[in-house]
Amino acid sequence: MEGQIWLLMRSLQLMSFQAYKLRVTHLFQLKQHSILVSVGQDEHGINPLVKVWNLDKRDSGNPLCTRIFPAVPSSKPAEVSCLSVHENLNFMAIGFTDGSVVLTKGDITRDRHSKTLTLHEGSSPVTGLAFRQMAKITHLFVATLEKVFCYTLSHKEYPKVELDTLGCALRCSSLADPSQDSQFIVAGDECVYLYQPDERGPCFAFDGHKLLANWHRGYLFLLIRHVKSPNKTGFGSSESSLSEKQVLTIYDLDNKFIAYSASFDDVIDVLAEWGSFYILTRDGKMFVLQEKDTQTKLEMLFKKNLFVMAINLAKSQHLDSDGLSEIFRQYGDHLYLKGDHDGAIQQYIRTIGKLEPSYVIRKFLDAQRIHNLTAYLQALHRQSLANADHTTLLLNCYTKLKDSSKLEEFIKSSESEVHFDVEIAIKVLRQAGYHSHAVFLAERHQHHEWYLKIQLEDLKNYQEGLRYIGRLPFEQTESNMKRYGKTLMHHVPEGTTLLLKRLCTNYQPSGDSVEKVSLDSGLFVKANSEEFIPIFANNPRELKAFLEHMIEVDPRSSQGVYDTLLELRLQDWAHEQDPEKKTVRQGEALSLLRSDNTVFDKALVLCQMHNFKEGVLYLYEKGKLYQQIMHYHMQTEEYGKVVDACKRYGDQEGCLWEQALGYFARKEEDCKAYISEVLHHIDQKNLMPPLLVVQTLAHNSTATLSVIKDYLINKLQRESQQIEDDECKICQYREETAHLRSEIQELKASAKIFQKTKCNMCNSPLELPSVHFLCSHSFHQHCFESYAESDAECPTCTPENRKVMDLLRAQDQKRDLHDHFNRQVKVSEGKRLQITSFLMTSFTFFAFICL
Repeated sequence: MEGQIWLLMRSLQLMSFQAYKLRVTHLFQLKQHSILVSVGQDEHGINPLVKVWNLDKRDSGNPLCTRIFPAVPSSKPAEVSCLSVHENLNFMAIGFTDGSVVLTKGDITRDRHSKTLTLHEGSSPVTGLAFRQMAKITHLFVATLEKVFCYTLSHKEYPKVELDTLGCALRCSSLADPSQDSQFIVAGDECVYLYQPDERGPCFAFDGHKLLANWHRGYLFLLIRHVKSPNKTGFGSSESSLSEKQVLTIYDLDNKFIAYSASFDDVIDVLAEWGSFYILTRDGKMFVLQEKDTQTKLEMLFKKNLFVMAINLAKSQHLDSDGLSEIFRQYGDHLYLKGDHDGAIQQYIRTIGKLEPSYVIRKFLDAQRIHNLTAYLQALHRQSLANADHTTLLLNCYTKLKDSSKLEEFIKSSESEVHFDVEIAIKVLRQAGYHSHAVFLAERHQHHEWYLKIQLEDLKNYQEGLRYIGRLPFEQTESNMKRYGKTLMHHVPEGTTLLLKRLCTNYQPSGDSVEKVSLDSGLFVKANSEEFIPIFANNPRELKAFLEHMIEVDPRSSQGVYDTLLELRLQDWAHEQDPEKKTVRQGEALSLLRSDNTVFDKALVLCQMHNFKEGVLYLYEKGKLYQQIMHYHMQTEEYGKVVDACKRYGDQEGCLWEQALGYFARKEEDCKAYISEVLHHIDQKNLMPPLLVVQTLAHNSTATLSVIKDYLINKLQRESQQIEDDECKICQYREETAHLRSEIQELKASAKIFQKTKCNMCNSPLELPSVHFLCSHSFHQHCFESYAESDAECPTCTPENRKVMDLLRAQDQKRDLHDHFNRQVKVSEGKRLQITSFLMTSFTFFAFICL
């Protein structure tokens, strides 16, 4: 029925309502609003009406018509050729066959809030209109049969830009979506052009007479008739083309492939709704096209080996990185099988981070493909996804290719761009003989250990290695000197000694320090000098200089330093032939011994090893080893010094005279003078009994009786005098004993009269109470109690009585010893001379015991 508008629901049910009395010529459905704009006629003649319908509201069961106004603003009649409405409902453009464009600005659903004006005038019919909104700028594209224009509606003057002098037929223009930057599409017979608001963009060569151009969901729909229509404008009768076949082609411009192509009979329009495409034909049929899912599309492209197209499709569909990586892998495998190894490696590079690197590496391990493998490994390192094995392999590739420029570029990249394990790189370069590169890498990244290994072990650059160590912080300098000190000392003795002196005193890295270290000026760091002594094993001259420097700078150096320096000075003394210099060396050694910083035992052993007599004797005397001093002189048979030693140290150790006597007694030489002097001192100090002296000298065949004659005479005379003195004392003690016995008897037989008038303690007159003792001593009771140690003893007589008691107890003990000695003598058999001598020497002892 004429003048009706038909609505198709999603359930494919149809409903209609009477919109115009005569006919409907144009419809525009907004995408974001339930607003439908129509153009039609209610009366005969050229008087088109515009009606705005609200599909959500009803009026007697039909959609509500919110506005009706004439399409032609003036009295000049013209047919409407095209219609476009802005999605914000503030703009509506109507194109006419006379070349004019009428713009309605404001709320198009209401009469009050809008105004209408003629925006464009021309001689060529308007064939297409499209609004473009980018940010706050609104443009209107206008296409005619001859030209393409663009108006900027955001400015009051509505500036116009002529974009092209090539137009298009009716329904052969459309606006692309943001994937194509919302460009205006114009389909000519030879090409399809895309336009920006200020210029023409790219074009696509699609030959054939275009009947319809549309853009839906990223696809360009072109309806093409290969035989030109006799009426190009499309405004006349179309009866001559009703039976002709038309080809509908759907293009994917992003990925540059044809998504669909088929022939249809008299297509009226192509619509996109509800996720599908609908094709309406003039014979009343509707065809539905459903888009395949992305995975199905990709599988179809894979089967045709269209991998580039598949990659572009996946990107346009925003496929995740895992999916893209799989496509790159399949593409790489395809190229690898075709023999395009360069292309394949580029695709494998794009899989880095998703595909296991070993999958690619195994394919390119062949020597002929080493440059491809190098490219892949480089990319792997740039993305910081390489492990130690990958770094090793890449460096081996560089060395195999002898590509020094690439190798230098790789290792000399800035520190922020280092994407490899530096230590592994150093190892590989060292193994391959690229020592200079390895040294550069080690120094730059402060791998001190590797730097020194290469400099000292491979390049034999000992001077540079020593300089580098001197620039390191204290801890690293100390450890590296312990490790390489012997090698450096062998090749650079002076420099190494100087560095050790710095290290063991107050170490500061040299001016061009490898690492930035901040040391407090008050911080004092030094190494233990004793730990570095083994470094000088074959350099005694440098060792001596080092040790002398240490004790000069730090007199409190460890004992090991002093001991080692002592050994060096003793060696110099032992090997010195010049008497004057030897005396100087001797003084140096003795001064070190007198510093009291050496270990006694070690110093003594060193002096004995080097036969350093002065040092040995000094140490014996220092350690109070007087017997050792005498024995030392005995070994050297210095008889006079043996006697001097006895004289000097005999008071501290009396046995020295006895040992000296025994020593001279064993000598078969004529030592009578020394024996006489020794006997003289023994006799004066009564150090030995005569019998022991006789027994000692009995071993010497040269010692005659004349040697000990004076000794024995003096001894016997003193013994005789002692006997006489003892006999006098015996008589005295007997008289005193008899007197005491008579007093005891008198005390027992008769009474004792106490006639004392004064106290023996305070010498004051006695007063009662008083205390009286049988010894005739009397005391005040209070004096007695104050001074008496015992109630049964006289305070005055107690000290004397105790002496007597102590003497008696001593005599009892000696009596026991004497009895034991007698028993031993009776058992033994001796010479008569020995017994006689013994009795003579024992007489005094026996007399004293009897007393």
